[in-house]
Amino acid sequence: MRDFRLFLSFRFFATIAFQMQSIIVGWQVYQITKDPLSLGLIGLAEAVPNIASALFAGNAADKYNRKKIIIWFMLLFVCGTIALFLFTLPSFGILNKVGVYPIYFVVAISGVARAFLYPAIIAMMAQLVPRHLYTNSSTWNSMVWHIGAITGPAIGGIVYGFLGVRAAYSSVLLFLLLSFILLIFVKNRPTPEVAKGETLVQRLSGGLRFVFKNQILLGAMSLDMFGVLFGGAVAMLPVFAAEVLKVGPEGLGFLRSAPMAGAVIMGAILAYRPPMVKAGRYLFFSVAGFGLSIILFAISRNYYLSFGLLMMSGMFDNISVVIRATTMQLVTPDKMRGRVASVNAIFIGSSNEIGSFESGLAAKLMGLIPSVIFGGVITLLVVAVTAKLSPKLRSLNLRAIR
Repeated sequence: MRDFRLFLSFRFFATIAFQMQSIIVGWQVYQITKDPLSLGLIGLAEAVPNIASALFAGNAADKYNRKKIIIWFMLLFVCGTIALFLFTLPSFGILNKVGVYPIYFVVAISGVARAFLYPAIIAMMAQLVPRHLYTNSSTWNSMVWHIGAITGPAIGGIVYGFLGVRAAYSSVLLFLLLSFILLIFVKNRPTPEVAKGETLVQRLSGGLRFVFKNQILLGAMSLDMFGVLFGGAVAMLPVFAAEVLKVGPEGLGFLRSAPMAGAVIMGAILAYRPPMVKAGRYLFFSVAGFGLSIILFAISRNYYLSFGLLMMSGMFDNISVVIRATTMQLVTPDKMRGRVASVNAIFIGSSNEIGSFESGLAAKLMGLIPSVIFGGVITLLVVAVTAKLSPKLRSLNLRAIR
């Protein structure tokens, strides 16, 4: 279990870096443009290359050394962070000349890096623990990720607010270095056997076929994708922080951390009371609770109430994350973990990054508050429709498939 602890520590520091960079980029772009649609375009810039690369990334994770994949694409992400730092130097002056387009380009490169990182990380993590500990490992992985996701925006917002954008990007590079050091000490795991005679097209489509033939997996991924696609408000937090709640980048950092804080609290509960027997029922209730929290957040004008509602959204969301991750680990054979994880990444990318674009576009067309309320209502409708169409998911019992 030493390797699992090292791997979780690696993911913790990498998550801090990813989340810091996300909030720094968001605040920097909004400061330059003052346009909520520009925030949505950040999500679109990451989502398009991420989704386009996902199936190739999954195939790579099932064919090549997973640790080496993680190392190489972490290096690619580091190159992107260095570029963002250089853009801020007065001697470059590139942002003054062409606006935020270079930032979007780096975000797109980071999207490719994260596309390859996700299936390799998920597949390698499953190799570090025995099968009977998958539920516990998924819970701890989710909790550690969310702690990192709390810490990252808070640090990013504080450093940006007090020390400026260059210091903020320098801090991202420091956390990336720490994650590298920890990853180096994790022992390699064997690469899965590759079936002979499979064409590239067959391998790329293998994960899609597996997911679409499994009603439980497909239902869980679809529920999360459409729920977060319309119900997410994270992309618009810079606008809420600046225009509605009247707080600066420091306040934005804590708002961005609030859902993760709620997720950590829920993770601690789930570690002792895992949602096993009535997992399907808990899944639907959690996504509905997420949608309701977002609706209430949209109409709040009090910073502390908004913070609390975002915490609640994170608590509900983490129930969904743990159930979906445990289900995916239990029903997927090792030789297909990368490809199935890449399909899940497509669903996640569609919900998070394209959801960010949807949020920005909706805010542009409908106004900020109505667009977020509309998204929360759509999430509740998605829950009702999915519950009707996926009876196997409603009755999901994770203990029965262990």
